[in-house]
Formats: sequence, C-alpha cells, structure tokens
Amino acid sequence: MLHAKAPSNISLIKPIKRNLSGVLLLDKPYGISSNKAVQIAKRIFSAEKCGHTGTLDPMATGLLPLCFGEATKFSSVLLGANKTYEATLKLGFLSTTGDAEGEIRQLSENISNPTLSQCELVLNCFIGRIMQIPPMYSALKHQGKPLYVYARNGEAIERVAREISIYAIQIKSLIDNELQLVIRCGTGTYIRTLAEDIGKALGYGGAYLTQLRRTMIDRFDLLQAHTPSVLETMDIAEKNDCLLPIDSLLQDFPVITLDKLAAIHLLQGRIVLSQTDISYLSKGSIVCLYDHQRQFLGLGIITAEQKIAAKRLLANSNSVN
Repeated sequence: MLHAKAPSNISLIKPIKRNLSGVLLLDKPYGISSNKAVQIAKRIFSAEKCGHTGTLDPMATGLLPLCFGEATKFSSVLLGANKTYEATLKLGFLSTTGDAEGEIRQLSENISNPTLSQCELVLNCFIGRIMQIPPMYSALKHQGKPLYVYARNGEAIERVAREISIYAIQIKSLIDNELQLVIRCGTGTYIRTLAEDIGKALGYGGAYLTQLRRTMIDRFDLLQAHTPSVLETMDIAEKNDCLLPIDSLLQDFPVITLDKLAAIHLLQGRIVLSQTDISYLSKGSIVCLYDHQRQFLGLGIITAEQKIAAKRLLANSNSVN
C-alpha cells in the first residue's frame, strides 16, 4: 500500500519544552486575551508551564506579569495588588460593553465640552473608598455563569454595589470631549464602570473607554516590560535575562533565613524553629524563606508556638548543600 508522503516543509519533530522558572513582565498588545498572551509567551520561551497573574481585557494594553514554571505557585499574590492605568474617556457616549468593543450611541449633540476646572472638581469626588456596581460585561459569576454570558444573550442581572478604593486620578489631557486620565486604584476596580460614572457626574450622561493601558501593578512598572514582537527577536540567553526571579513577587512578606539544619528539616516536612527573633510575627503570618546560602525556598507560615511550617515550597528545593 502506498502512503502519502508528508510535505517536506512540515517538521515532524516536536519542539523541546524548557523547564524554566521566573517572572516575565509582558507588555500585552491590543486585541488578545490574557490567555492568548500566555500561549504566545509559552511558545516564544519554549516553556513547559506558564500562567498569568490576573486578566487584562483584550482591548486593554500594557503590563501583564506572567509566571513560568515554579513561579506559577505564587501567581495569586498579585491578584489583590494596587494598579495604575492610563484611560481615555469619550464623554457624552455610551457603549454596551463600556469600551470601544461594544455598540456605541451618542447621548446628546448639543453639550459643550468640559473645562479642566470642572473635571478636576468632579474627579475629586471619586477619590477614596467609593461604591461601584460591577458591569454586566465582566467575569463575575451568577448561578455559575459569568455575567458576560447573560449580557451577550440580552439579559440583565441585578448586581450588588461593592466598595473599591481610588487612590489618585490625574488629568493627563483634555481635548474637546476626550478626557485622558491616570488612575491609581485598588483591586476589584472596573475602569469601564468608573469612566461611565465620571461621564454621568460631569453631566454628559455617561462615557466609554476608547483606550486603556495598565502601567503599574504593585511595584512592577511598564518600563520594565517587554513586547512579544521584541522578545521574538531575542536569542535564548537574552530571553532568559528578561525573567525576574520568583521571589520578586514576594517582596512584601517578611524574610526569614534558616540555618542549614532547619532548612533540611523544613524540606522534610517538619515544623522548625527560627534562629532569628520572630516574636513580632503573629500566628498565621506568611513569611518568605531562604536557606543559609540565600537560596529561595518558598513561603512559610508562623504557628501558634512561634515556629515555622511550610506553606508553599519550590519543587526543586529538595536538597540543601
């Protein structure tokens, strides 16, 4: 029996996946989901394992930290981090999705453009702890389904207002009815909803986002980030140099260095004593653990007896030299 010959330009050899660990600060381009960004980065680095630290909408660009390998164990740390965005609002219009992806309608044609002083006065009212109703086009779930599923079917679900924190809003530019803002906020803030509420407060009936760019998450800055197109041009060594160490995610936790024996016992699953004073740490405190050679081991937790138990350790921390 004759068999069809595979085209010569198709490789039958699967690419070798690399077992690497670290944190990549990606500058996500417009139009792709966070999951798609993960797949792109995974391919560029030929990585076995990769995940993100919290989603960024497809229409949004900017900072998206990705975790490779063992770093994925700590990816949830940034879920509650403060964030900074650059947002451009189109006043006097509404979008079904709150952004440029939805159906847009103009609310009025005969409203004059706002002044800087009017905007500053209104924006000051949004600083602090405020209540916000999550948008229908969101991943929040109702009866096991994301709200955006109901929204796409034309259904509106009643949502409960939630408290959010807005730390600062700075006007970057005001051109006619387009207002560009820099917003520093706490976790759970929907910038699309904030834009609409600002438009209403200014007397325009609403607003929608024409652009959204995330510039900071916690201490991580967009200036440190790399675009997929630039990463594509790098060799393996250059790509590896772009990865931050795993413990760069964990700098807000107290640091405890264990001696050699304590580190060995911890990795064997035992609860250990610290050689340094930890009396200032209460039961349940999470700590960042290192061995006597300053090798990162993982996270520990303080017990009621002021001892240290393992919480989440690196898989390759199975030996201490």
